[in-house]
Amino acid sequence: MMRSLFSGISGLKVHQTRMDVIGNNISNVNTVGFRASTVNFTDVFYQTSQGASGPNAETGAPGTNATQIGLGANVAAIAVDLSGTGATQRTDRGMDVMINGDAFLIAKQNGNTYFTKSGALDIDANGTLYCTTNGAAILGWPAVDDGNGNREIRKDTATTLQLMGGENAYSAPNATQNISLKGNIDSNDPQLNFTSATQSTGYPVSMSFYDKLGGLNTAKFVIHKDSASADSLYTLKLTDILDSDGKSLLKVQDPATGEWYATSDTTSPVYNAANHMNINLEALTAGTGSITYTCSKTGELTFTNTNTAVTGGWPKLKFSGATGEFEYVGGQADSAGNPTATPPVPAQKSIRLGLVKGVGTDIESPFLNTEASTTRSTDGGMFAGGVSIDFSNLTMYAQDGVSNVKPTRGKEDGTGTGNAAGSLNGFSVQQDGKIFGVYSNGDKNLLGQIAVATFANPSGLEAAGNSLFSATKNSGDFDGVGIDISEVGKFSVGALEMSDVDLANEFTTMITTQRGFQANSRVITTSDSMLEELVNLKR
Repeated sequence: MMRSLFSGISGLKVHQTRMDVIGNNISNVNTVGFRASTVNFTDVFYQTSQGASGPNAETGAPGTNATQIGLGANVAAIAVDLSGTGATQRTDRGMDVMINGDAFLIAKQNGNTYFTKSGALDIDANGTLYCTTNGAAILGWPAVDDGNGNREIRKDTATTLQLMGGENAYSAPNATQNISLKGNIDSNDPQLNFTSATQSTGYPVSMSFYDKLGGLNTAKFVIHKDSASADSLYTLKLTDILDSDGKSLLKVQDPATGEWYATSDTTSPVYNAANHMNINLEALTAGTGSITYTCSKTGELTFTNTNTAVTGGWPKLKFSGATGEFEYVGGQADSAGNPTATPPVPAQKSIRLGLVKGVGTDIESPFLNTEASTTRSTDGGMFAGGVSIDFSNLTMYAQDGVSNVKPTRGKEDGTGTGNAAGSLNGFSVQQDGKIFGVYSNGDKNLLGQIAVATFANPSGLEAAGNSLFSATKNSGDFDGVGIDISEVGKFSVGALEMSDVDLANEFTTMITTQRGFQANSRVITTSDSMLEELVNLKR
């Protein structure tokens, strides 16, 4: 009878433990990344009053079973299923990620490595990626320079991701490499009329481009007919180049007299070697394309070809007189529009504009670098660097005597536009865990990638609180490197993994737990009543 008392007590204890687990599950019904626990019972401590015996063939006595009395129940395990993915909670927050796959984020706190399903991430004041649920730093692989100016992820040891500061704080400027002209040149436009071979007037076209330091400069051109009788051949002339403040890079005014001088004029009273501008304009010559320029006292610029070894002049734009389609841009042409420059390049669709500021040792800084070459590149370029200006999308259709030409930085695929220097504005997380910095100049740079960890037995992880788990001998070890999320799934950005607590199941389990606890308490009270009757036998 005393055994039933202790069995009832053990039943009360295990059901109380089960109720504690249910209470913890329900309290975490809205905890991000929480996984519900379940309690399994086992019977324990059997007292054998009679052992089992086998049948006796000589006497014919049958075998008997063992007589055993159980002594209660015990908690066999409190299990957590940490595999798979829970339900999705949409947050639309760019730094929230949910793991779609059997993996964990790797976290570092107080020198210890933990693992978590909570993807509520943010950046602290030091630029470290961390989990807002527990304040632990999230580990991953930083981006490094591959030596060619590109950023790549090297999956070495997983470490804390420092996403701000240092080289990540800004985006370097890039010089413009390409300009595309689109639109129509109308031969009836009076702005295109030919007045003289030295005229500096015509249809104006302004092209903006970034230099190496991110300054936005503007090259000013005019287009006019190549001769009074030309109807499909036009001359393209460079008239000035302005810096980001609207000041001319090619001429400077003497404040004392108000007269203008070319920045390259070493005899001018305001000459400054550091501001001396050297210019290359491909198609001015068939060789190096170098030109010099002078400036009148009133500010009018004149350009001349300095390469006397070849014929050449201002670039010519040639259209088909029959169809109005663009044919080529090239050097000197005869009255029929055929190129006379050596070598002829009727198929050329673009020219290059190159600038070098300063002379001697200063020649690299800070504008578009140009390197003279007598060998044409595959796109028709005569020298390396500079801005390639593409004319292939121009037409020459009659449209009421009004021309409309619009320059656009970059190619049609968006490359070669160039950009100013930019400061870090925010972050963008991709499905593969790669984190990009978003900068004020519109640029995006790869900063790092979030690593994840997998385990042979994820349910063997040990809960450490704050949605953190630690590895145990039964879960398997963490290798210190981690894996790419793409090996097991992907991240859902702007979403979090919800708690997997099923309230209907928890309340049902609560009812059975309550009844089990109640029944075990009845065992104790009934045993007490039986003991009371036994004591009363003495009366």
